[in-house]
Amino acid sequence: MSDDITILVVDDQELFRAGVAVILDAQPGLRVVGEAGDGHDAVRLVGELEPDVVLMDLRMPGMDGVEATRQIFAGVRSRPVRVLVLTTFNLDDRAATAIRHGASGFLLKDTTPAQLTDAIRSVFAGNAVLAPGDLSALLTRQFPERAPVPDAYLTLTGKERAVFRAVARGLSNAEIAAEIFAGESTVKTHVGAILRKLSLRDRVQIAVFAHEHGLLS
Repeated sequence: MSDDITILVVDDQELFRAGVAVILDAQPGLRVVGEAGDGHDAVRLVGELEPDVVLMDLRMPGMDGVEATRQIFAGVRSRPVRVLVLTTFNLDDRAATAIRHGASGFLLKDTTPAQLTDAIRSVFAGNAVLAPGDLSALLTRQFPERAPVPDAYLTLTGKERAVFRAVARGLSNAEIAAEIFAGESTVKTHVGAILRKLSLRDRVQIAVFAHEHGLLS
């Protein structure tokens, strides 16, 4: 049980929450530890339950999923948490804003149970749940103008910058390894150094950083 990925399900529709919880609890290695009907309860329960992954509805009365995501990542956590937002609209600007605030991607609400469980395991591992092209399209709209490049980026080595750009384009470690003629373990080391130097949480935040500062070219 201690090795299970723990999940908080957040949605204002009780029937939907209950259905998702039943599906997830039936999967090996996944365990729903709580449910919330609005953003306020979501933020509170993340602090109390410390789930590994939060399934976050975007459109809820009161505090919506975007603001709840912002508050979750604005707080100090004793352990990492991943947020996967759920929406009824593809390429949703609210989803893009949630990703800027720290979410690891989004799924449409009509996704299959298999896709949902795969997505949870993927975000738990630190990956994005969004096609690289879709993520790029969303973030390009979010950052029409480039922000100044922080000094921290200048501390990256040449090899780290190459890995940074490859991660931002959505390449896997295996694909990056082939591109820079290195082993996957070396790529993982570079990614870890990039996250540490730029104070970022995961690969999704590397993509956000790259778009915000115009560093993809």
